[in-house]
Amino acid sequence: MKFKHTIAISILLLVSFSLGILLCEAGSRLILNPADYLSAETVRDDVLGIMIAPNSSGFDEWGFRNKQVPATADVVAIGDSHTFGNTAAMSDSWPSVVARATGLEVYNLGLGGYGPNQYYHLLTTKGLKLHPKWVVCGLYMGDDFENSFSITYGLDHWSSFRSGRWDDVDSDIWGTSEPLVWGAGVRNWLSQHSMVYRIVFHGQLLATVKENIRFSEASLQSDPSLTALIVEDKNIREAFRPIGIASRLDQTSAQIREGMRVTFHLIKEMYKACKEEGCRLLIVIIPTKETVFSEYLENNSRLHLHETLSKVIVNERSARKALVEFLASEGIAHVDTLPALKQSVGNQLYAQTTRDMHPGKNGYRVIGDAVSEYLKRSVSGG
Repeated sequence: MKFKHTIAISILLLVSFSLGILLCEAGSRLILNPADYLSAETVRDDVLGIMIAPNSSGFDEWGFRNKQVPATADVVAIGDSHTFGNTAAMSDSWPSVVARATGLEVYNLGLGGYGPNQYYHLLTTKGLKLHPKWVVCGLYMGDDFENSFSITYGLDHWSSFRSGRWDDVDSDIWGTSEPLVWGAGVRNWLSQHSMVYRIVFHGQLLATVKENIRFSEASLQSDPSLTALIVEDKNIREAFRPIGIASRLDQTSAQIREGMRVTFHLIKEMYKACKEEGCRLLIVIIPTKETVFSEYLENNSRLHLHETLSKVIVNERSARKALVEFLASEGIAHVDTLPALKQSVGNQLYAQTTRDMHPGKNGYRVIGDAVSEYLKRSVSGG
């Protein structure tokens, strides 16, 4: 009898707990935007490489991070994860900042891992359907050139843009080389489907505790690919992972130079397409985190990975010069957000994590404000 009573109580507790979780799950989806929390499920695409799976919670019918696809938009923003707004809520992405600052209708066509090829394709197949006045393309210096090379030479759709021969190029820039650990499949499923799981295990409180530990480890140089910059009197506490970015900006690499050539060609084609449709193209140059903090990093021999950090900064400086000269020669408008970001380095511009090097809410606001100021000046004729 006592055993049956224990079983009954256990079942009652289990059912109550399950109902509580379900109610919390439903409530969180009503109050919060699932796209701000859940990991998006992706599917393969022969042209884009990947795209958001249809009917993904929190995404519009085109599979992008907007409430809906409007009939028209004043501004179409195109870009990668920096335009999507990784590490920040949808309302804090720089296209959302532009919408609030200017009062314009802004539609966001940004997605992580995308590059110049996808920008061009999305502009011509979706963006121009919204009849925008402006197309604002966020060009990230950290990997857009490599992305362009990988997609051009890795997917057959883009073969007409090739000028050389590279065999067996892997277009899967979204893959991971990290070994699977026990339970990874379950955790990945929960990350894609459970708001409660994401809030509890990836929320701010637990993340802060974990990152304090990781920053301590970074100071001890226990991770060979990670370094940290801490300048207390400037309110700077940032982590950097420069090894991958150094290779993606290497100006001595034939692949990167080819990626730059393709990128410039695609930008020119985007400019032509915009001109034919009667709208204007604006390129927003988004720098790497390393270059934003170059004053503290370049040739700083006290830092772990100081040579790699300096390599990123030097190569990015050269690539930016080539990009700006190209844009000027073609008469294509651009906004370089580097000066504004450098002026705000003490305002926690980036996500306070050792794992993700994207801007946070404050960084996206600086980028959005720089774009907004340019658009306002253009409208007023200044």
